[in-house]
Amino acid sequence: MNGILNLFVSIVQSPAMLVGLLAVLGLILQKKKATEVIQGGIKTFVGFLVLTGGAGILSNALTPFAKMFKFALHVQGVVPSNEAVVAIALVKYGSVTALIMLVGMIVNILLARFTKFKYIFLTGQAMLYVSCLAAVILVSAGMGSGWQTILLGGLFEGTLLTVTPALCQPFMRKITGGDTVAMGHTGNIGYAIAGWCGRLFGNSKHSTEDIEFPKALGFLRDSTVSITLLMGIVYIVLAIVAGPHFVETKLSAGTNYIIYAFIQAGTFAAGFAVVLQGVRLILAEIVPAFQGIAMKLVPNSKPALDVPIIFPYAPNAVLLGFFVSFLVGTISMFIMVGMHTTVIIPGVVGHFFCGAAAAIYGNAFGGRRGAVIGSAVNGLLISWLPLYILPVLGDLKMAASTFADTDYLIPGILLGKLGSFGSVALTCGIIGFTVAVILVSALMKSSKQAENK
Repeated sequence: MNGILNLFVSIVQSPAMLVGLLAVLGLILQKKKATEVIQGGIKTFVGFLVLTGGAGILSNALTPFAKMFKFALHVQGVVPSNEAVVAIALVKYGSVTALIMLVGMIVNILLARFTKFKYIFLTGQAMLYVSCLAAVILVSAGMGSGWQTILLGGLFEGTLLTVTPALCQPFMRKITGGDTVAMGHTGNIGYAIAGWCGRLFGNSKHSTEDIEFPKALGFLRDSTVSITLLMGIVYIVLAIVAGPHFVETKLSAGTNYIIYAFIQAGTFAAGFAVVLQGVRLILAEIVPAFQGIAMKLVPNSKPALDVPIIFPYAPNAVLLGFFVSFLVGTISMFIMVGMHTTVIIPGVVGHFFCGAAAAIYGNAFGGRRGAVIGSAVNGLLISWLPLYILPVLGDLKMAASTFADTDYLIPGILLGKLGSFGSVALTCGIIGFTVAVILVSALMKSSKQAENK
């Protein structure tokens, strides 16, 4: 039993393996030739490895950025990091988390099959983290680690991961120019809010991607060149503020601090280029393969994929969103210092990925202004909400880290507040959430039928 559970957890923890197997299943269901099945499965598998490798390069390039920032400003506090907080929690809640994840996947597939929300969530690490969040809050609320916790946690996770891509899909259609893929990330609630704010307060006539460069600066249209130069300026300024002694003794192993800073900027640009290549590989294979699953198992379903999938559609918005979100996080940090609350130090990785996506969503219907507003609003959410989730995470020693994205923070806070009223309230709340989603789906079907009459 432990061996099977370990195999399952290992597959789900590897998005490349999970999505590669789903591509194989889709192609088999379409009765493709064995050679096409093998080719599609391998290219999808490798595409995800390219994508995650690029994301890893980006994250590694942002690590010294965060260290220089923290040293230059002399601040201590809580750094939101999903990876760090889950690593702590899994020591105590590993088995419960894995079983919640299994139930959550089944609930997601069932809801996609029988409701109007046709989204199969395929971002494995996000599924694991949501499972862990559910386990921590349910056990901390006194539910124990038995079958009730596993079923309720899976019901909560499966419902959440089915409905949040639906919130984002109107914007995904605009961003991608189609309706074949969905957003499968744990910042979906924030991205949808960013998109709505962009639509309300933005101006769609002026897209971030329409920024005109003078002819002499036309070379900046190449994203690799522009990202390297822009990030180079940012890294070098931060390295100068942190000082050569800190950079050369703590980060660069003796390499000149200016050279080191520019190399990190180039590494960041390289990571971005790798991400774009991975996205192209995945989209070329997973969408056609997924049609097999849609036709046979879950009709009209869409794969919900990780956040970098939208970066190629608005590279200017990616950089704009990062800088706006990180600036909002930095200003919020200083306000917290003044208020003498727990200080949430802006997590560079979180502000990059979530800020970039929020700007792309804001830009979809609101142009440049929408991108700025959307990323600023999302930046406020991921800067201040961590203060409110800390009290509901039980007695785990998580003082140095906490969850980072809106889809952990908002549902987690609500779930924790319910838990404070006891296990009955928590049980009713989770079941009520799933029932509400099913009722909304039924109402959507009824209204569509009425329109057709």
